[in-house]
Amino acid sequence: MYDDIIDIKYPFDLGHKRMSNYERCAQFMPFSALVGYKEAVIETARITDKKIILDEETKEILDNKISLIKSKLSLKPVVSITYFVPDKSKSGGSYKSIKGIIKKIDLYKGIIVIDDIKIFINSIIDIDGDMFDIVWLYLVWYNLNGGIYESIIIKW
Repeated sequence: MYDDIIDIKYPFDLGHKRMSNYERCAQFMPFSALVGYKEAVIETARITDKKIILDEETKEILDNKISLIKSKLSLKPVVSITYFVPDKSKSGGSYKSIKGIIKKIDLYKGIIVIDDIKIFINSIIDIDGDMFDIVWLYLVWYNLNGGIYESIIIKW
C-alpha cells in the first residue's frame, strides 16, 4: 500500500534545526496544572491542636509554681514546661515540652526564658520539676482562746 513512498526522504524545512531526543521528550512530561495545589492539600490535612483554656484553680497553681521558681532563681532550678505554640498558617497550634534551667522570669512582659527560649506565661499549661516534690506537713493545734482546732500547711 505504501510501497511507492516508503523510501522517499522526508522534505523537512532546512531552516529549522531538528530537536534532540531530550527536547522532544520534554514536550510530553507531566505538568501540574494547578501550581501549589498538592502543597495546599497537604497543609489542609495537617492537624493542629486547640489551645486549652485553664480554669482558675490551675492558673493559681501555675502562678504559685512561677513564684516559687522566681524565689529560687539563683539556685538555677531545672524544670519541665509544657506550653502552647500557635500555628503560623492556620488556626490552632501544637503543644511542646522543654526541660532546662530557668534563666529569667519577666512578669511585666509575661515571659519565662528557659535555655534561651522565650515562653509566654499565658501559653504555659504545666510546670513540673524536682523542686515541686514538696513534703507537706500538717500541723494541728488547739487554740486555747476559742477551743478550736486550727491547721497550718508547711511546705519545704
